[in-house]
Amino acid sequence: MTQVEFHFDFGSPNAYLAHKLILGIEQRSGAAFVYVPILLGGVFKLTNNAAPMVQFKDVKNKLAYQRLEFQRFIDKHGLKQFRWNPHFPVNTVQIMRGAIVAQMDGNLMPYVDAVFHHMWEAPKKMDDPAVIRAALEESGIDAARILARVQDQDVKDALLRNTEASVARGSFGAPTFFVGDEMYFGKDRLREVEEAITQSAPR
Repeated sequence: MTQVEFHFDFGSPNAYLAHKLILGIEQRSGAAFVYVPILLGGVFKLTNNAAPMVQFKDVKNKLAYQRLEFQRFIDKHGLKQFRWNPHFPVNTVQIMRGAIVAQMDGNLMPYVDAVFHHMWEAPKKMDDPAVIRAALEESGIDAARILARVQDQDVKDALLRNTEASVARGSFGAPTFFVGDEMYFGKDRLREVEEAITQSAPR
């Protein structure tokens, strides 16, 4: 079975859109996507990168075109549950550390589904601990355990290691995918990711 790494941060709307298409790719290709929590702010700092809204704010027409392509992607794939988060950008340190805790506990995917839901389908201010707690409890996640662990040094260190390792392999943002040693950046490369899975499958 081919494994694909999906390096993600909940603060990226493009990571959310990619997440919604991954199950279909797994079903068609037989591949398994491994979710790797990273801190996008850390990636930006390590690579001297910036979010598009900052990077292109003075470039005439650029952001308007990006919004157009974003909506085209949503329409093409029928992702009608998406809602823009009015609190964007959200500081994702706590919820990304929470992903590390959930991963350590063997419960990453329910946590991922819940947090993406509360970020980009029923959007909330997911950098407020009280809001995080209520959102996780609403989704049946053990919020008390998650929030009790996010300040633990081993959790902080694990997220930092993931982030640094992702950059060392060539990433500069999210979502980033690795099929073997081949890197693909952005939701718009999912077709190429699926093609790479097919080509790498044993015959």
